[in-house]
Amino acid sequence: MPTIDTLSPSQCPRWLHAAVIRALAFVIAGAIGSVASLVAGATPAYAGAARFSFAVIANTMHRPADEAATQRLIEAISRERDVSFIVYAGNLKGPREACRDELYERRHALLETARPALFFIPGQHDWVDCGTAEAGGFDPVERLDLLRQTLFADTTSMGQNPLALTRESEVSRFRPFRENVRWQAGDVVFVGLNAPGPNNHYLTAGGRNGEFEDRAVANAFWLEHAGEYAKRRDARAVVVFIQGDPDPERYERPERFAWLRFAHTPRRDGFLEFKRSLVKLAQIFHGPVLVIHCDDERTSGGFVIDQPLRNDKGMLVTNLTRVALAPHDRLNQWIQIEVEPGRKPPFRVSVRNVPKQMPMPATQPALPREEPAASMPAAPMPGPASELPPLLPTPGEPQVDSQPHMPANQGGGEYGPAISAPPAPAIAPRVPGAAPGLSVPGGEPASSVQSGP
Repeated sequence: MPTIDTLSPSQCPRWLHAAVIRALAFVIAGAIGSVASLVAGATPAYAGAARFSFAVIANTMHRPADEAATQRLIEAISRERDVSFIVYAGNLKGPREACRDELYERRHALLETARPALFFIPGQHDWVDCGTAEAGGFDPVERLDLLRQTLFADTTSMGQNPLALTRESEVSRFRPFRENVRWQAGDVVFVGLNAPGPNNHYLTAGGRNGEFEDRAVANAFWLEHAGEYAKRRDARAVVVFIQGDPDPERYERPERFAWLRFAHTPRRDGFLEFKRSLVKLAQIFHGPVLVIHCDDERTSGGFVIDQPLRNDKGMLVTNLTRVALAPHDRLNQWIQIEVEPGRKPPFRVSVRNVPKQMPMPATQPALPREEPAASMPAAPMPGPASELPPLLPTPGEPQVDSQPHMPANQGGGEYGPAISAPPAPAIAPRVPGAAPGLSVPGGEPASSVQSGP
């Protein structure tokens, strides 16, 4: 008896022949659907992501009289419907204010009154300058530990509508570094680091510069970790906040035999490791990397946007852009950055002013942390912010030393190869309102420009 395999088309029953044709049509249709889904899947996840914006302020409180003005500034930002969160990029006290516990508690309570989420980045006056006589002659490292136990104690941001975040202290090796944080809004990964001015707390005294060296390694790890995290999440961009000015126009090539040089050398760059870590971040994550920091020396225009960072070979890092903040009126202006993932470049930077008719608050309200707050525009948070990707070696597997090390002239190995960006046209650094790949919108003031590589 012939089987189905040996039947000729003329011998095959009509019903069986029709069933085979229908099955083939179903398979072909499924294949076409799979291809269509793959094509659709190739579209970046951020193509339909929601637009949002965030505000950046810093260095607003130098004396008690500035507290009411800072509260009014935060209130003005809170009234903006599209602002999802605020970043206070350092210096919640002045250089001549004593670093007493009560001062930190009062300023902390003021920041908590913000209706949007608020992320605080430690700055120079917050702990580095505490050792001066004007600031009370405190131990700077002890004051930093106090900040870690108070202002950085929670697993969320400050503000009445806090956002979840991830602290570097969740990694056992870097347990003390609670101030280094990461959070995600939409398809943008944000990183906050402790890198204060004037020279990243690099001390020139003899002996081991322990605090600086340990923090340099922790910052390098956290930037590398953020790059891997952003790459795995198919993020649109990475934004890094610090307080100090790293002077990215200055780059130093590593010297293998620097210890043999006995002649007088210029001041050691305390941000050298940080800048090399930024270069490595730009190598890991190929999308736009935005670095935001304070700069009190430049006041025209409110901010400066450029691309000044170079690697050890002197090549320009083309996917990294720097925004240096210098509001002309720190108590009545803030920097607003709009994020529109579907646009190139995805960032738009502008200076905003507090309305002149807005009254000054009479008294500082009590901390309303426990009371229900009015909802603020939420930037989507994909998954728990406390999740850490498995970047550390798994027990039982071969151990690969992927941790950053101190440079050889500081008692350790090099960080590894830096990216070699293709040569780019000469850039005029430190020019307000212009940078490669950026444009000033027509008909708008120079304080509103676009940012992106």
